[in-house]
Amino acid sequence: MNALTTDQLPVVVIGAGPIGLAAAARLVERGVEPLVLESGLSAGTAVRDWAHVRLFSPWAEVTDPAAEKLLAPTGWVRPDGTVYPTGGDWVEQYLQPLADVLGDRVRYGVTVTGVARAGRDRVVDSGREEQPFTVHIQTAEGREERVTARALVDASGTWSVPSPMGADGLPALGEKVAADRISYRVPDVNDPAVRARYAGKRTAVVGSGASAFTALAYLADLAKEEDGTHAVWILRRGIGANTYGGGEADELPARGALGLRAKAAVEAGHASAATGFRTEAVERDTEGRLILVAEDGRRLDRVDEVVVLTGFRPDLSFLSEVRLGLDERLQAPTELAPLIDPNVHSCGTVYPHGVNELSHPEQGVYLVGMKSYGRAPTFLAMTGYEQVRSITAAIAGDREAAERVELTLPETGVCGGAGLFDDPDAAQGSEGGGCCAAPATLQIGLGAPAPSGGC
Repeated sequence: MNALTTDQLPVVVIGAGPIGLAAAARLVERGVEPLVLESGLSAGTAVRDWAHVRLFSPWAEVTDPAAEKLLAPTGWVRPDGTVYPTGGDWVEQYLQPLADVLGDRVRYGVTVTGVARAGRDRVVDSGREEQPFTVHIQTAEGREERVTARALVDASGTWSVPSPMGADGLPALGEKVAADRISYRVPDVNDPAVRARYAGKRTAVVGSGASAFTALAYLADLAKEEDGTHAVWILRRGIGANTYGGGEADELPARGALGLRAKAAVEAGHASAATGFRTEAVERDTEGRLILVAEDGRRLDRVDEVVVLTGFRPDLSFLSEVRLGLDERLQAPTELAPLIDPNVHSCGTVYPHGVNELSHPEQGVYLVGMKSYGRAPTFLAMTGYEQVRSITAAIAGDREAAERVELTLPETGVCGGAGLFDDPDAAQGSEGGGCCAAPATLQIGLGAPAPSGGC
């Protein structure tokens, strides 16, 4: 297939979530035809799973400029930029309308099962870069098809592969057997069925991030209404100054309020903490209740349910025939990994990045959004939009635009996670909160912010 014919092929985008749909909007803006393949039956399938949870980023930070332009002719107007949407709001008021505007460019009920170069497995060098990509798919009806593409943008996220309970990164012994008592999602206690599952029960919450804070706060609210409800917070480390996040010093007040809610749950006695507890096994007693066993032999008092919120990881199985350059620890692109390493960086110290950091040995393949961060939990929503702006410019042949970025972010960043935030007063920024409070103008490839008076 010659280059002219290849250029006429669509760019396949995997996933109709926030970043995938933004990528499609950017491609349309560039005059390049996208084809979005979504395994769910509607846009934002993963977001719908946490529709009950409120983001700790306001509307002004969770919509993409190119998407807004595409929506404008329909009469769409972005909701109040200072308001914090729930996941459900995000889907219904932005993601689904955007997918509807894209029309037939979005295919639902389609699962990508493999990606390769046409006629070339990953070993073959000869003529490789001249070949288009073949994307193998399976429809909801079970039919197998093959789609040909000029480039691939994988925005499938990490939601489908939650990390297990085991402290070594593998499922704890007995974790799979006890699957009927274990959830890997923040519970929606307003749903009657979910409420019945946790009301009056003792629940272990495993994890130390925003999702765990959210679960603890929800269960604490339930405990105020339902006697016998109690959460046991399982922490692999001890409780220190940073356990509950930035609190009142957080430049994102909603995120800080979330940590304070979790702290209040512990102090009020609705939750207790088991620190330095690295889960090795899950046992079941004669009544069906679960006993968590730590590596050091400690055994937790029996619990009825376990909520595991230990992060997510990318599904790379369908990319086995393309050549990816991934960091051996994070499973993120090699050039990006040092910028997002959670051992070094928080959300606020991850700088905007683009095509240079997201390229792989296989030209024309890009992992974006949460998928690009591998196992790192520090994803920034606005930075995800910047990723696809840069990548789509490169695909369209505008290298100068691809390598240039002018994006202003608060130093604390805008995490792609979700949290609890219902107090409008807390939305007002606090003075002097946190280090490097001043925003910075950042450029791709520099690895550091331009001078802005930060620390």
